Amino acid sequence: MILRGISALEVKEAIIRGSKGIQKPDKILSYHKYFCVVYKKSNDIYYIITVKPR
Repeated sequence: MILRGISALEVKEAIIRGSKGIQKPDKILSYHKYFCVVYKKSNDIYYIITVKPR
């Protein structure tokens, strides 16, 4: 995330507003602006796996 110049606020915005996709087995992809956030959600906790450019 830091190496790609993407802030924590942008990641949060991507999770809230981005278009969603599913990656097996239980990962969520959230596409927003010029990047994609891959994360897992357990209860109300979000675990960011990676942030990658599109």
